[in-house]
Amino acid sequence: MHLLLLLLAFFLPPKTKAGEIIGGHEAKPHSRPYMAYLRILDQGSQQRCGGFLIREDFVLTAAHCQGRLKTKAKLNPAVQTIKLPRSKDKVMSGKVCHVAGWGRMVPPKGRFSNTLQEVKMRVQKDRVCELEKVLSKYYNSTIEMCVGDPKEKCSSFQGDSGGPLVCNNVVQGIVSYGKSNGTPPRVYTKVSSFLRWIKETMKSHQ
Repeated sequence: MHLLLLLLAFFLPPKTKAGEIIGGHEAKPHSRPYMAYLRILDQGSQQRCGGFLIREDFVLTAAHCQGRLKTKAKLNPAVQTIKLPRSKDKVMSGKVCHVAGWGRMVPPKGRFSNTLQEVKMRVQKDRVCELEKVLSKYYNSTIEMCVGDPKEKCSSFQGDSGGPLVCNNVVQGIVSYGKSNGTPPRVYTKVSSFLRWIKETMKSHQ
C-alpha cells in the first residue's frame, strides 16, 4: 500500500509564509508519535514540511507540501495515529493548543531544527486575523482558524507547514500561513471543515 499525502484545499496567499516554530522548546522524545517529517524535492529544489499520521497508510499535510511515499507505517509505541475531530467541533477562542515541527526557529532565515520543537498557541477570535492587513484579504473563518496571541513571541513559521494544531489530544488545525516576519497571529486550516472529504478519500483507498 502507499502512504498517501492528503492535500487540503488551500494555497499560500501572496506575502505570506508557511510555518516554523518560534519561541518553543524541544519536544520530549516519542511524546508526539503521530508527527511526520517531509522532505520534498521538486525540480531540484527542496521543501521541508510537517505532517501527521491519521491512519497507518495516510499522512495529512498542507496543499503545497505535495508528494507521495511508497510505504506504510508500522504502528508501535513510537509511531501512532492521532484522533481527528468531529465534524461539528469548534475550538473556542482562548483555548491553548500545541504545535510541533522541525522548521526554522528564528525568522527570517534562522537554522532549521534537527530535533522536534513544540510551542503552546492560544486560539484567537476570527476578528484578530480579520484586522491584520496582510491576513484580512485571504482569511476565511469557515475553513480557517486564527491562532497565536499577538502579545507573545510564540508562533509557527517557515518549514512547519502541514503540521498539526493539537487541542486535548485531537488535531483541530493544520499550519497554513501568516505574516512574513513570523509574528502571530497565524492562520490554520480547520480539519473539521474537511472531515467528510478526508474520510471519503481514506475509504476509497482501503
